[in-house]
Amino acid sequence: MATSKKQKTVRKPVKRAAPAKKKVAYIPSGYHTLTPHLVCRRAAEAIDFYIKAFGARQKIRMAGPDGKIMHAELLIGNSIVMLGDEAPQMGATAPPTIGGTASGLLVYVKNVDQAFTRAVAAGATADMPPQNMFWGDRFARLTDPFGHKWSLATHVEDLSPREMARRGQAEMARQAGSQ
Repeated sequence: MATSKKQKTVRKPVKRAAPAKKKVAYIPSGYHTLTPHLVCRRAAEAIDFYIKAFGARQKIRMAGPDGKIMHAELLIGNSIVMLGDEAPQMGATAPPTIGGTASGLLVYVKNVDQAFTRAVAAGATADMPPQNMFWGDRFARLTDPFGHKWSLATHVEDLSPREMARRGQAEMARQAGSQ
């Protein structure tokens, strides 16, 4: 007499590969290759000014223990501008501390005349009112109350490099003749 034993099947756990790590982009989403960083005295006031003058939107604002802005990020158009309060001990000095600035920012806007008027009304100093330039932009310059130089432009004409060079030479000759 044969007895039958049921064999119990033992299943071994299936080893699954660890989920693949998502590759991290070397430029974070929403940022561009170049991101300006401004150092300001009174960065909190500067943020308010950039919101009024340029329609900036605040993304991030981190205050230090003393209440000063350690790091902030504003979105102007499709670009991020970082800024923080002056910290000379860290090598972060604002334009008034160094007696001016050697750099500036250019912002392309839909209507340079309106943007210029808005920035001046918010407290910027008009350095050059909007005017058509030989390279195909309507262009203006101003200085914000914190010492930073801004250029505003609306691209109004596409030019070939040859035409731009021709116009540039004519403009330089005009300027030399008016001196």
